[in-house]
Amino acid sequence: MNAKEISLDEKAVKPVVDMLNDYLANYHIHYQKLRGCHWNIKGQNFFTLHLKFEELYTNAQLTIDEIAERVLTLGKPPHSRFADYIKESVIKEIDTIGMNDMLMVEAVLDDMSKLIEIERELLKATDEAGDDGSNDMVNRFMQFKEKTTWMLRSFAGKK
Repeated sequence: MNAKEISLDEKAVKPVVDMLNDYLANYHIHYQKLRGCHWNIKGQNFFTLHLKFEELYTNAQLTIDEIAERVLTLGKPPHSRFADYIKESVIKEIDTIGMNDMLMVEAVLDDMSKLIEIERELLKATDEAGDDGSNDMVNRFMQFKEKTTWMLRSFAGKK
């Protein structure tokens, strides 16, 4: 399949595909960080955060699949190597072993802030390319993170 087959201009959609691949890289690092937080959470917030991190990594896993499938829908291969994810991602890996529970929440909030920034840029690019399908997908993902950010900030006692 290519972009032309779904009535999109391939040249106009190329920046979107490149940005989606970068987005995919960031999501993979974020996903792994959530897994690490889930596995290594300790302390009085264990039960609450263990479940929340599982919910978030499950959602991230589904999101990753949708992003990769959208890249394929637009006619390009999605990146699939961790070396590429680490190189392309603005989100950085962390070691969650022994990490304080509230520092984990802060790390997740930081990732979500970066992902929302990427999503806002993607929304501009998809709008310019006339790519309503990618725009709808990214907007849905962003709305989830906006709400989750509010909830985690409330949990952490932040404004």
